[in-house]
Amino acid sequence: MNCLVIGGTQFIGKLLVAELVKAGHTVSILHRKPSHAQGRHVKNIMADRNDPKAMKAALAGKRFEAVFDNVYDWERGTTSAQVEGTVQAVGGPLHRYVFMSSVAAYGDGLNHHEGDALAPDDAPELYVRNKATSERALFRLHQRVGLPVVTLRPPFIYGPANPMYREAFFWDRLRLNRRIILPGDGRRLMQFVYVKDVVRACLLAIHQPLATGHAFNIANPRPIAQFEFVEALAQICRKPAEFVRIPREYLLRAGGNPMGPKMYFGIYLDMPPITEVTAKAQRILKFKPTDFAAGLKETYAWYLRHVAGNQKSSKPFPDYAHQGHNFRDCSFEDALLEHAPVLPAPK
Repeated sequence: MNCLVIGGTQFIGKLLVAELVKAGHTVSILHRKPSHAQGRHVKNIMADRNDPKAMKAALAGKRFEAVFDNVYDWERGTTSAQVEGTVQAVGGPLHRYVFMSSVAAYGDGLNHHEGDALAPDDAPELYVRNKATSERALFRLHQRVGLPVVTLRPPFIYGPANPMYREAFFWDRLRLNRRIILPGDGRRLMQFVYVKDVVRACLLAIHQPLATGHAFNIANPRPIAQFEFVEALAQICRKPAEFVRIPREYLLRAGGNPMGPKMYFGIYLDMPPITEVTAKAQRILKFKPTDFAAGLKETYAWYLRHVAGNQKSSKPFPDYAHQGHNFRDCSFEDALLEHAPVLPAPK
């Protein structure tokens, strides 16, 4: 197939492009830069997907059989109108339009099935609102004009080259025998999916005829508690996890924020739980998630090769020098560990 990957230079998109090329597809990447590092065999299209006019001009005269819409602008947001503008710019006829949504589209709650209501149009959190309204817009287009859309709803995505400071946040600390701050009792549920499984789901979505017009929850089926997540990471790097349980109210009052700059539990990981049921993806897409421990083992191997101790490849994060590899300034975290009230360990 002739495939367009919108945002094919990082994490999911980069791996997706590689797998599409490996499978013999013709691939073009659309992003905001004049070039990419995916090889000469992958075509480059420069445009800002949030600009409908720029998208229309960049895609004029081009035809694609499959489109993978992976991009969300974290600084400005990507609205449903901009997603619709992308569909209009692509034209047709299309074999499949695969849209990367999120478990966040449900808004809140546990054990969501794909038929559950998504967050309302006036949901307070921008990301939640944009993902939910974008899905509704795409499924309206499916009903009205037959857009062959498939939406995927992953929860927290982990794996090699994760741009979010998540797995590395804890491995950086565990390897230095630092204590791990656990918000509250550490029992908030989290659900994960391996990045390679997300890419496999994308490929399954374009080849499975029954997928058209459907949303799919893509995840490891069993949610885990926050403390279980850290213990799994500790087991992989063969370091004991020493927890310090601090009331969440104190963490927030002290200036802590799940998104930073004063993080205490990895980027965006201390959030009210949203979980999903994956039976539909297993039934229709034949989706089989990677064992969590196996995925973490591969991720840790990548981390050791590319991140641990390699200050040149590390990004500076607020309050931590070199993504936590050099603890020259960890004043916020140290102050919490020294002065915060500590909750007793659960019996």
